[in-house]
Amino acid sequence: MPPEPPQPPAEARVEPPVEAQAEARVDAQVEALLRELAPQVLGVLVRRHGDFDTCEDAVQEALLDAALQWPERGVPGNPRGWLVTVASRRLIDQVRSESARRRREEGFAVSEVAPEEPPAHDDTLRLLFLCCHPDLPQASQLALTLRAVGGLTTAEIARAFLVPEATMAQRISRAKQKIKGAAFGEPGELPVVLHVLYLIFNEGYTASSGPELHRGELTGEAIRLARAVHRLLPGDGEAAGLLALMLLTEARGPARTGPDGVLVPLEEQDRTLWDQPMIAEGVGLITAALKQAAPGPYQVQAAIAAVHDEAPSWERTDWPQVLALYGLLADSPVVRLNRAVALAMVQGPKAGLALLDTLEGGELSGHHRLAAVRAHLLELDGQTLAARDHYLAAAGLTSSLPEQGYLRARAERLIVT
Repeated sequence: MPPEPPQPPAEARVEPPVEAQAEARVDAQVEALLRELAPQVLGVLVRRHGDFDTCEDAVQEALLDAALQWPERGVPGNPRGWLVTVASRRLIDQVRSESARRRREEGFAVSEVAPEEPPAHDDTLRLLFLCCHPDLPQASQLALTLRAVGGLTTAEIARAFLVPEATMAQRISRAKQKIKGAAFGEPGELPVVLHVLYLIFNEGYTASSGPELHRGELTGEAIRLARAVHRLLPGDGEAAGLLALMLLTEARGPARTGPDGVLVPLEEQDRTLWDQPMIAEGVGLITAALKQAAPGPYQVQAAIAAVHDEAPSWERTDWPQVLALYGLLADSPVVRLNRAVALAMVQGPKAGLALLDTLEGGELSGHHRLAAVRAHLLELDGQTLAARDHYLAAAGLTSSLPEQGYLRARAERLIVT
């Protein structure tokens, strides 16, 4: 991670009054609660009224009212019911202000929820299904999920995916129009939801371009939403596996970059910096999930991550087990690329290089990861000049500045030696 900004000397710091600190904590608790409840409330309104745009506007107004009132007056006994009621009234006000929609007014009014009414169920998962509707392009699924369920602003999503805010606003608007009146979603669409969360996490964990390697707002949202899915579907092994995979991967975050922000690869990371509670949670999740049924791909990937996280070092990793686990995954270029590293650690770099040869001419040709892995295995095999050339080639193929810095440093190190 980039270095923390310098702190003033202790005697120069001015601590806020105890009352201010307590108020900040309360406000933070309210903010966290509103963030958790927002997709649930939006899900209720969309399920009842169907107009995504109008419902989202009403929910935003209700959240604003709560943010202003709750810190001063206290959180109501049934905060979700309070938000649903306020948002429903906003919808009613909108209907009353438009004479052409008089007939819809009665329908909205009838569905109003009393603040004391306990929640019958959580609509978060159904809202996720709607945002990941199969008729939407993948880019729109990602954006709409982050906007409606993740609570990120359009500007935040645009920055995360390095596109202009106006472009992202149009993408989200088109997605809302496309699913207007669509069915809420069925459990059979769960794989699509999990895949969208997986893509969000991957983009945050290793940004495809830009100056930062890691985008915490994306990995954090992906983990939060994966927790929500797992909470709503505790018996689904793949939902548990995806959450475990995210936790076991994110746990290495503190060791992934040096003080200058340059990438530190797994084999060189200081494992004492890894988040041990997060690793323990991930290991517990995947251990329990693997006992339930035949493992799916997220469970297998989580098991591989657990082997790495529990190993005392790169060299002392149980590489035969990692190789065997990769054998359980459906063959794909990415799986084969990762398997080549495990194969090299078990049978030697030449075996890994031979497997990489099968990827040439395929969809990974010209991808920086193929060149980088080849460079790594060539270096292990003692072919330093060829390794240097492939490190430089990989650096030229990636748009990620931290990855470029790491790959060029590896090449320079080989030039020196």
